[in-house]
Amino acid sequence: MSKMNLAQKIISSHLLSGEMTPGSEISIRIDQTLTQDSTGTMAYLQFEAMGVPRVKTQKSLAYIDHNMLQEGFENADDHRYIQSVASKHGVYFSRPGNGICHQVNLERFGKPGTTLLGSDSHTPTGGGIGQLAIGAGGLDVAVAMGGGPYYLNMPKVMNVVLTGALKPFVSAKDIILEVLRRLSVKGGVGKIIEYTGPALATLTVPERATITNMGAELGATTSIFPSDEMTHAFLKAQGREGDFVALAPDEGCEYDETITIDIGQLEPMAACPHMPDNVKTIQEIGPIKVDQVAIGSCTNSSYLDMMKVAAILKGKTVHPSVSLVIAPGSKQVLTMLAQNGALADMIAAGARILESACGPCIGMGQAPCTDAVSVRTFNRNFFGRSGTSSAKVYLASPEVAAATALTGVLTDPRTLGNAPQIEMPKAFPINDTGVLAPAATDEGEVLRGPNIQPFPVNHAMEDTVGGEVLLKMEDNITTDHIMPSNAKLLPFRSNIPYLSDYCLSPVDATFPSRAKAAGGGVLVAGQNYGQGSSREHAALVPLYLGIRFVLVKSFARIHMANLINSGIIPLVFENPADYDAIDQGDSLYIEDARGQVEKGGTILVQNRTKGTTIAATLPVSGRLQQVLLAGGMLAYTKAEK
Repeated sequence: MSKMNLAQKIISSHLLSGEMTPGSEISIRIDQTLTQDSTGTMAYLQFEAMGVPRVKTQKSLAYIDHNMLQEGFENADDHRYIQSVASKHGVYFSRPGNGICHQVNLERFGKPGTTLLGSDSHTPTGGGIGQLAIGAGGLDVAVAMGGGPYYLNMPKVMNVVLTGALKPFVSAKDIILEVLRRLSVKGGVGKIIEYTGPALATLTVPERATITNMGAELGATTSIFPSDEMTHAFLKAQGREGDFVALAPDEGCEYDETITIDIGQLEPMAACPHMPDNVKTIQEIGPIKVDQVAIGSCTNSSYLDMMKVAAILKGKTVHPSVSLVIAPGSKQVLTMLAQNGALADMIAAGARILESACGPCIGMGQAPCTDAVSVRTFNRNFFGRSGTSSAKVYLASPEVAAATALTGVLTDPRTLGNAPQIEMPKAFPINDTGVLAPAATDEGEVLRGPNIQPFPVNHAMEDTVGGEVLLKMEDNITTDHIMPSNAKLLPFRSNIPYLSDYCLSPVDATFPSRAKAAGGGVLVAGQNYGQGSSREHAALVPLYLGIRFVLVKSFARIHMANLINSGIIPLVFENPADYDAIDQGDSLYIEDARGQVEKGGTILVQNRTKGTTIAATLPVSGRLQQVLLAGGMLAYTKAEK
């Protein structure tokens, strides 16, 4: 491979095993890791179970940004646990209020050309500065913190060539919405999206990060931009010029697929309910009445985004029927807004300022009213994710959101007159006091609250595996369906028994009780099962409920990895039409399960109710076959020591 694209270059420089042939298993060295408090508690519990005294990465960081509402002791206790376990084991701790993990990591820690593994699906935000940044389940991150390799199937690399220049009031959000419109929420599965083209010279790092962040909604392994003069300017402004390295694909390198987008032809768009790829232009949707506008999240909470919003709101008043909430992405951003007066402009217009956190994006507060229309600058609008099942959520740019807040209806910002011109700062104020360095040794005490319960651990695979089809589901079942993560449930992310009463309840409220009564069983679903968040609770809770295997038309990447890590067998229909021949309540079993999994390839599933045989594929490597036979990654890792 003489000429390589950028993704191949970084993978090659970190390759530990395997051949860089698309679809084949490889392992890579991980330079940095990040966790957040929603997934981090479980990741650190698993890291402790591995018995490694100190992390072995270049830098590992623990962020508190998801579960910020402290209605009871649970969140505060878990924050204290993460702070103490991070200090003991060599992990830097970003305190509550310091900002959203992806925004802060981009500002202060991400480095071009390095690898980052994060227990959050939007970790690919780091691709905005030329970092190979991948989202994964907490156990995979724990293994990487312990110095272990990260295994994945070598992705294809898709080149998205950007030409032209954005017109006024058209933004980076519209670029990624266009990519989603073209490719769909499963169009990036098994791929890295690599951006090239003359338009990159006009796109700042925060704009690039918006695009790579929401690339997670494509199902892509990650997205990446080159590290160029824009990257250099950003890192210099952050006082990190020493972290810069120029990175670009080789001239004449090849890609597995290529699409071209003239960004000069784009106009303001929005993703309509309830899927990020349900994209239409604002003009096509029309001036629908809007009840709530929420601006922020790891997609659109940068200084540039916030300044555009402040400029649009300045001297005006939020429409009486609209509740406008704004969450700056980091302490750095909030400080700058406070210093230059933009924060006062937002407040004077009638905005409610939230702390620098994920907040309403993950259902942590600000649930809309009944039957509301909410316009949000976030990355996901899955059914019920806002906390209000009857609400309709539209995803749009900060410019669209700000214009809509003023008019009370979905508004094309091009109707407002001249677009604000915001320059990238030559220097950002640097204040890292919100990040605590770990202790020098591992002799400190880990502080555990009563909410932290042991996580379930599977046993070695039995010879016969199966049970009743407890639930038959359709396409695009998300991790929000499998394990809801709202303000009421997030405080219990380290209490699997408690969470089990809510597993798959958005699909069928009777599922938890039926699963417990049956002593477990199997799940059947359609395409793209498990899309969305990296939260491994969507595998750990089904494990606790006794789910033996999941049979689907296709899986989302991270969720399938989490199932394997938990020892739950992920099966894919060889003939998708067999899905139609299964009914909820049927009994499905794999006879000689150990022998079939050991052999790999086609797995025969017996439908004892109908007396039929279903051919399914187990799409895993030989190593992962052994992981499943052992009963999951922890058992396999311990056996390998």
